[in-house]
Amino acid sequence: MSIPVAPIGRIIKDAGAERVSEDAKKELNAYVTAQAEAVAKKAIEFAAMAKRKTVKAEDIELAIKNL
Repeated sequence: MSIPVAPIGRIIKDAGAERVSEDAKKELNAYVTAQAEAVAKKAIEFAAMAKRKTVKAEDIELAIKNL
């Protein structure tokens, strides 16, 4: 699963780019998706340690701090 490419392009433009190639969007998309999956997996571990099936914002915050 990946994030739609259009929002990725807007992120790059919001950062100051005038034009963004499709390759650039795809490359950032791959990176962002991989990072999000890593955070999600770690957050699931934290939720499981707390004996919960529901991943909460606090699990995401802890995962980000611990990666």
